[in-house]
Amino acid sequence: MTETAAALGVAPNLLHESHLRVGNRALLLAVLAFIVLTGFGFRAAQLGAEGLSEDELNKLVATQEYREKGLTSTNGEHPFLMKALLTVSTAAGERWNNIAPLGWQMSVEASLRLPAALFGAFTSLLLFLVTAQLFGPRIGLIAAVLWALDPSAIGFNRIAKEDTFYIFFFLLANVFWLRGQRVAEAGATKPERYYWLAGAAFGAMMASKYLPHFIAISASYYYVFQNHPRTRWRFGKVKWLMFFGVMGAAFLVCNPTILLPGTWHEMKIFAGEKRIGHDAYEFMGQLYRNQVSLWFKGSPWYFYYVFLGLKIPAPVVISFIAGLPLLFRRKMLGVGRFFVIFWLFYWFVPFTVMGGKFTRYFTMALPVVLIVASVGLDYLAKLAGRWLKIRARNNNYAGYAYATIISAVLLAPAYAAASVGPHYRLYTNFLGGGWQRAGDYFPHDEFYDANIPQAAAEIARRARPGARVASETPGLFTYYANRAGRNDLVAVSLSDNAARQQLSTGDFVIVARGRRYFSNDAYLTNLQKIRQPFVTILLGPVPAVKIFQLDGAE
Repeated sequence: MTETAAALGVAPNLLHESHLRVGNRALLLAVLAFIVLTGFGFRAAQLGAEGLSEDELNKLVATQEYREKGLTSTNGEHPFLMKALLTVSTAAGERWNNIAPLGWQMSVEASLRLPAALFGAFTSLLLFLVTAQLFGPRIGLIAAVLWALDPSAIGFNRIAKEDTFYIFFFLLANVFWLRGQRVAEAGATKPERYYWLAGAAFGAMMASKYLPHFIAISASYYYVFQNHPRTRWRFGKVKWLMFFGVMGAAFLVCNPTILLPGTWHEMKIFAGEKRIGHDAYEFMGQLYRNQVSLWFKGSPWYFYYVFLGLKIPAPVVISFIAGLPLLFRRKMLGVGRFFVIFWLFYWFVPFTVMGGKFTRYFTMALPVVLIVASVGLDYLAKLAGRWLKIRARNNNYAGYAYATIISAVLLAPAYAAASVGPHYRLYTNFLGGGWQRAGDYFPHDEFYDANIPQAAAEIARRARPGARVASETPGLFTYYANRAGRNDLVAVSLSDNAARQQLSTGDFVIVARGRRYFSNDAYLTNLQKIRQPFVTILLGPVPAVKIFQLDGAE
């Protein structure tokens, strides 16, 4: 590393330093491979154990239309890249099922979610590379392990939604971005190739989810260095234009449906909040309006802080709290801390004040939370080691204490993931009440329509021909009822008052946790007072769905 780079506080990346011995590099690569494979194992095991959500069904419909008609504007309010990957995966799943023996076949649910599980697992590798370049490989390895094992990270990566792909390409872009900084400061080779690779990755990020403001994290970090007289990491207007040109080209390659007029029409409808299908979100037992434009009048500002405190293993939360003040100590973390500070700022500030919230948006914040937790854990473990070394007057004890504390904290998410799978979204730490309170805080996102297949099968067995079934996901129920061989059942919306009035003796009502809204609250409260469900379906050990059959007394 050059004197300039050292003065700027740029941390060494052991994967690229020439002094790293081959044996050490091989060991590091083996450890990283083990972390990725472990993370993938958690994410892929029983991937089809839960039914599709309403959001995922929309993605499945889009993939089917692409295969039948080519590129269309279906589900055009969301970018194309993820749906392209899902299309390939579902098509490959069908081909696999044609040749695979019984017991080895892949469900539609699993094939639709497999790309997210794969990208989520490899996010551990990217998180290591980014963190190692900021704070060194030791902290990078801790962050990678935390991501691989964290129940919330696993749960987010087991649904077919855009957030997993967005954060993957954001981290990939910054692997190149930070590497370009290092090469520029070293002055040995030209860094431009890393700039263009970063731009291409940012384009793929935008083709995964329309959320451009995350580019400001990297740009802000770049501008921190520009007033330093010794910095060599400078773009200039021409390179910036080329950077955005590469990003735009990659965006178009990964998102060609943006050129369709119908896509812009769908985006306009979505931006006008006309795609909102329900009038509330249930959070901690209370109903709140859930629209971005409502700001503080929507879901509470502390929504994600409750999630952070209760849905991440408690030792990791403690490590995160310990790591926060360290971000303001330059002697410990150097200027790499600015990248983390900007990430925290650009995520938590806007997502705190906006009125529409879902827990899956935390996918984009969880990596930086785990980076801070890794910094805090590393500090606490070294502090304990130094204390023990002084008390015992034995230098070896410092290393033993460090390894013991790190291992103990890393065992917490490992145990949590092993005990809660395959229903990782239900995980609640002991501060939140554990299994006794699972599903009580964010029921929409914790249950996420997981039991609709079982509900459809139960109703299909006992429903009369042409029976009406009221639920908050009529399209999803129809999909699973058809798979159960009952395409005669009539699915209606539980929030539609006119449709509810047409329900008669022998019809059914599905009461799914997380699907309580202002529009159905009074009806569901009255129904459950006067009638007992004929079946209650569990998600793991937690009651998730109640099914009622009407007899005319409602």
